[in-house]
Amino acid sequence: MAGWQQLFWDNAVVAVKEASSDNQGSYTHEFELLMQTAQQTEATPVKISLKIDLNWQPFSLKYQLLHEQKVLTEGSRNSKDIEQQVPVKPAEVQRKVSFIGLASLGFKLLKSVKVIKVVLAGASIAAYSWLFSFQFALALIACLVFHEYGHIKAMKHFGMKTKGIYLIPFMGGLAMSDDKINTRWQDVVISIMGPCFGLLMSIVALIAYWITGETFFAGLAAFNALLNLFNLLPILPLDGGHILKSISFSMNSTMGLVACIAGAGIGVYLSYSLGLALLGFMLLIGSLEIVFEWKTRHQSHLLPLDRYGQLFATAWYFLTVGALIAIIWALAGTGDEILGLPLKILQS
Repeated sequence: MAGWQQLFWDNAVVAVKEASSDNQGSYTHEFELLMQTAQQTEATPVKISLKIDLNWQPFSLKYQLLHEQKVLTEGSRNSKDIEQQVPVKPAEVQRKVSFIGLASLGFKLLKSVKVIKVVLAGASIAAYSWLFSFQFALALIACLVFHEYGHIKAMKHFGMKTKGIYLIPFMGGLAMSDDKINTRWQDVVISIMGPCFGLLMSIVALIAYWITGETFFAGLAAFNALLNLFNLLPILPLDGGHILKSISFSMNSTMGLVACIAGAGIGVYLSYSLGLALLGFMLLIGSLEIVFEWKTRHQSHLLPLDRYGQLFATAWYFLTVGALIAIIWALAGTGDEILGLPLKILQS
């Protein structure tokens, strides 16, 4: 969005256009390459130019590579192309031996072992069985898996390679992928599809309650709705925090920082009011991510949302939140003390 342009040739920067909020329209990068044939004793400079026509809202990029006014190649790209792009040659990263690096390597090795999924799933069932009952714990695990499957489904929609779902006791689950996102629209869709699948699970449980009259299904619908609503809090690294960051940083970098700080402020209030140490810890992680995002805002490779995407993502977010609250509110109206607990938590 800031119009930062860096042109590389054979992994070397040959032309740069500095960051500016107005960097769009027609522009030409001019640079020289050294060329030497078998008959030449010395390399001679060859003037090359790259003409581009850039538009941000909606995103489109047309380009022509020329030598002495002769077009060597030309083409165009849009947001769909950016979503599917992968590096032709991955950038080499200097690796330093450190405790953090070794810990990261150990975690990667741990993730590659399939048995760890079974261990974590067993630990999660044991943890939730201790809090509730074994039957309810199994149902809750199913809801968590379905939530994470929503993230996986969205990743696959964008052609990303997935590594599966990991259940973490008392923290929910985690959908893993080796690929990186290229656009903020991908971040929005991947983030919100988890709560949307969770909403679908609550609706199914609610229908089962209406048909059978079993309070078990009503409790599952209410508490699953609460878990997914918690996940939509506008706090990083929760799904809601990613959605907020993608929308706000697409509008304006300053707006993005203000919106994320406001979300962090909500998290501080909730942590203080409810005594949730875990939420406070997650808030700390999210705050660090906000700072990192702000410092690298001009170098971000993520294509921002266009105005339609901003409006659509905002409406999608609030409709999902509203539907989850409606389920919690409706079940609290039954008069059952347990079913009214999620609403009391929200009211607190």
